[in-house]
Amino acid sequence: MASSYKELYITGLRNAHALENQAIELLKRQVERLENYPAMSKRMRQHIEESRNQAKRIEQILNQFGTSESSLKDAGLGLMGNLLALAHAPAPDEVVKNTFANYAFENYEIASYRGLLTMAEAAGDTSGPALLQQSLDEETRMAEWISQHLPETIQTYIQRNTSGQTAGR
Repeated sequence: MASSYKELYITGLRNAHALENQAIELLKRQVERLENYPAMSKRMRQHIEESRNQAKRIEQILNQFGTSESSLKDAGLGLMGNLLALAHAPAPDEVVKNTFANYAFENYEIASYRGLLTMAEAAGDTSGPALLQQSLDEETRMAEWISQHLPETIQTYIQRNTSGQTAGR
């Protein structure tokens, strides 16, 4: 059964909404454990708020189509975000693993928003792209921040680890 452009776009929006909820849960769990990385903690807290706003933008677009997000997808991916955050917690190099994973996740979100922009055009949505572009710009800035701060994060981790301090948090 063939789907319409609009149906595919709505599915993509619902998936992106669930992805933002996963990001929020993932970041919330990580930020709780970043006492030795204050710059990262501050930026992640800022990105949690950006992610909440991104989810609201998606809701706004979905509302224009007379529909809403998928609670089931939101719950499932939110749970996955919590589990992913907990998976690295016992590792002594937790902050390093989380930094790599966060960089990959941000690039996944970037690809998702780029795909949604293409879907919006195909579906004839003229108001949603501005909101999607705003979210794409935020995700791009976050990925760039992680990339730019990677050497500092690794250096702090190495210094703390080799001096016998808690390094992973």
